[in-house]
Amino acid sequence: MHVRRFELIDFRSYPHVVVDLEPGPSVLVGPNGAGKTNLVEALGYLATLGSHRVSADAPLVRAGAERAILRAAIVHEGRELLAELELVPGKANRARLGRAALPRARDLIGALRVILFAPEDLALVRGEPAERRRFLDDLLVARHPRFAGVRSDYDRVLKQRNTLLRTAYLARKVTGRRAAADSGDLRTLEAWDKQLADFGAELLAGRLALVETLAPYVTKAYDAVSQGKGRASITYKSTLDDDSGQLTADRELLSARMLNALAAARDAEIDRGSTLVGPQRDEITLQLGDLPAKGYASHGESWSFALALRLAAYDLLRAEGIEPVLILDDVFAELDATRRDRLAELVDGAAQVLVTCAVAGDVPPALAGARYDVAEGEVRRVV
Repeated sequence: MHVRRFELIDFRSYPHVVVDLEPGPSVLVGPNGAGKTNLVEALGYLATLGSHRVSADAPLVRAGAERAILRAAIVHEGRELLAELELVPGKANRARLGRAALPRARDLIGALRVILFAPEDLALVRGEPAERRRFLDDLLVARHPRFAGVRSDYDRVLKQRNTLLRTAYLARKVTGRRAAADSGDLRTLEAWDKQLADFGAELLAGRLALVETLAPYVTKAYDAVSQGKGRASITYKSTLDDDSGQLTADRELLSARMLNALAAARDAEIDRGSTLVGPQRDEITLQLGDLPAKGYASHGESWSFALALRLAAYDLLRAEGIEPVLILDDVFAELDATRRDRLAELVDGAAQVLVTCAVAGDVPPALAGARYDVAEGEVRRVV
């Protein structure tokens, strides 16, 4: 898979730009603030419907514009498809694939597969659990696009359930008494519990199976990046874990266990006004040897682990017959010379690699393919 051409209209700093690309490595060079990351962010958004920099769509639309349009001509297995996404802040995004309008924007997911490594990825190791959950869910969707709907459905039900619990919490603050679980709107919690357990079980089953499959790739990638200096591992820690043994990716069993956990946590949830069990509170544990990477890994080890996670995701997709576009956004300036060369070796042979950098000399010769200069809202091929 590779992107032959992409076009942006009123996206970030670009009123209009068109970039023609080729398979293999391409390097986008320009000073900080020139708009290099905006270009690759747009491709990442087309692939995942999310940005690695912001959580809302509004900052993606150029100041003064009402909407932004992203288009990419994607070549896969000899066929070319045009993917198009229209972003309108405050409204539902609209998507087209080929000549057909799609019922929902999320139906575009799967047309383009992207693995993006950026300086923000250090948060995968040092940041909060939400960063690691997002990494896992994005990879889950890249493998099986239907999980975009599962994740959306789970988030919708979770929001509704939290609204009920929040209402009960606020009522308690006013009256000084905790509402009974069978009083008022709380009577509907059981209906939400069943939906939450069903969607949560499907999402959790997908995550568990993914971690089991991904784990050896993470160990192998870290070994390659660090040149054998430590053993990395990844495990999944669920709020449903108990002393009965490790969770298995069985949806029916997980749904039943989640329903039991919700029932057991009911009083505590009413007291706190929030759902306390479920995939939204799970953790993905990263370890170097016997120690957690967070809090113990050095700066260099943290970078190596973050890079290993992205490379593992990339290698897993390739092993399953999915050839994603690999994006390395301003990462070589953060790596020492040894890690730069190792990274270049590890991605050699990728169908398409897009690299952004401020200094062309930071990019190892192995990735010195087509070069584009980025400046003042323009992208110009120079090599």
